[in-house]
Amino acid sequence: MTDGVEVEGLKKSYRRRPALKGIAFRIAPGEAFALLGPNGAGKTTTLRALLGLIRRDGGRVRVAGLDPARDPRGVRRRTGYVTGGMGLYDRLTGAEILAFFGRFYGLEGAALTERIAELDRAFGLGEALATQAQAMSSGMRQKILVARAFLHRPQVLLLDEPTAALDVFARRALLDRVLAEKAAGRAVLYSTHVLPEAEEVADRVGFLHRGRLIFTGTPAEARSRYRAPTLEHAFIRAAQEAADAA
Repeated sequence: MTDGVEVEGLKKSYRRRPALKGIAFRIAPGEAFALLGPNGAGKTTTLRALLGLIRRDGGRVRVAGLDPARDPRGVRRRTGYVTGGMGLYDRLTGAEILAFFGRFYGLEGAALTERIAELDRAFGLGEALATQAQAMSSGMRQKILVARAFLHRPQVLLLDEPTAALDVFARRALLDRVLAEKAAGRAVLYSTHVLPEAEEVADRVGFLHRGRLIFTGTPAEARSRYRAPTLEHAFIRAAQEAADAA
């Protein structure tokens, strides 16, 4: 599966404290997989391992056919990503930031200008394009980070809490864009603790609890398995069962 994501037995510890305990999942092209869990469950660690930003302690990972530990640059060229703690160049405007990364991805001239205009229409970037990053509100910054992720039409999207700080209009635009990218054949990993968002965009979900995937399946299968009216209720019941069994 050269255009998707494959994770087998992924492990990571910090100072001998395990953050990921051998998790495994796959995401096919044209599929969205939602990685769900509270803060501290291991979601951001998973995405950082997929991008090669941290060194994994064990397991096999392939993103768009590449091992991020061996070719992190190649992985980042093929992915669009939003992860916790991403920064922006303080003295550049939103438009300058997108132009800088567009050139990194091989976009130039009229094609780059039109792509930025397209993202402006999609996400309502507005004044963020003309504002230096150091003067942006948190919502503006998040819009630019999200636009950067979609800029080069990547094979794989790795989105970690992408709607954080977005207003209702930008949030709606992002969810609609995720659905459109999935329909266009992109593989999407959508990591969040906002479970209604996952229920809307995901074909399959994974419940991550204390570094373990305690359930994978469709949202309907999760509701049925845990006899729950919503995905949120299903996750809570799954986490309670896992805690009771520990």
